[in-house]
Amino acid sequence: MLKVDGLTVTHRGETLLYNVDFQVQNGEILTLMGTSGSGKSTLLSWIAGALDGAFQARGELWLNERRCDALPTEARRIGILFQDALLFDHFSVGQNLLLALPTSVPRQQRRAQAEAALDSAGLGGFYSRDPATLSGGQRARVALLRSLLAQPDALLLDEPFSGLDAALRDSFRSWVFAEVKQRHIPVILVTHDVADIPADGRCLRLESWG
Repeated sequence: MLKVDGLTVTHRGETLLYNVDFQVQNGEILTLMGTSGSGKSTLLSWIAGALDGAFQARGELWLNERRCDALPTEARRIGILFQDALLFDHFSVGQNLLLALPTSVPRQQRRAQAEAALDSAGLGGFYSRDPATLSGGQRARVALLRSLLAQPDALLLDEPFSGLDAALRDSFRSWVFAEVKQRHIPVILVTHDVADIPADGRCLRLESWG
């Protein structure tokens, strides 16, 4: 379970978020909505441990009964997927995935795990492909696979569907939801589109904490 407790964020004397409290159960996808400037990106950055030092934050972050708000980003075990896939174009698709695998995975098994992940996403045979040759939907799938191969304990989705056309958006969204629920981890989804809210999920509007 991921829990945010009493989060307040200020910047140059302005309060961006005030006394934010919520929790996300394992296997749950919680949707956060709000107008531009309501603090959605600020909240995700704080959870991920990537909040700029110019911001002052006070509050607690718990993940599976472990307090994380004082930990560096790499120690939190929280993955994040942005609207932009942010693949490394000087690496192959497979090399992008290998970067995410924990060091505990034996060297002789690393490529096999990356290829199995690609197969699961309908991208079999893409291991050696140049990311620049992929479509937007294919890049998005690779980016999510990279996040999941890192074996995160929670996942943040920052408008990952907004750059896709309607038909691709529907299929990719269904695939993403199935993948993360299978892993039974808490997920926070930020979006502007009510169609992105899972049928069985909760939606919170961030303005209520502003």
